[in-house]
Amino acid sequence: MTMALRKIPIRRVMHRDNLFWGGDRELVLFCGAIAFALVFTAQELRAGIVGVSLWFLLLYLLRLMAKADPKLRQVYLRQLVYKPYYPARSTPWRVNTTRQGNQYT
Repeated sequence: MTMALRKIPIRRVMHRDNLFWGGDRELVLFCGAIAFALVFTAQELRAGIVGVSLWFLLLYLLRLMAKADPKLRQVYLRQLVYKPYYPARSTPWRVNTTRQGNQYT
C-alpha cells in the first residue's frame, strides 16, 4: 500500500517581496521624500524640474534594481556587516603553507 504525498499549497502573497511602485519600498519612499523636499523647499521652477526629473530617474533605477534582485539592498547591507569576518585573502600568487594545504585533503 503506497501513500500519496500530501500537497500543501504555498500562497504567493506570503512570499512576495516588499516592493512599492516596482522598487524597494524603503528606497522608493526615501527618494520620494528627497524629491518632495527639494521641490517644496526651494519653490522655484528649476528646482521643481530637477526634483521631478530626479524622482523619475531614481524610480526607474530602483525598478531596474528590483527587477535584477528584489533583495539587493538587504544583501548589500548584510555584506557590509560581515565584511570584517570574511577578509579577501585569495590571490593567484598566494603561497599556501603545508598546514593550509593539508586541511583540504
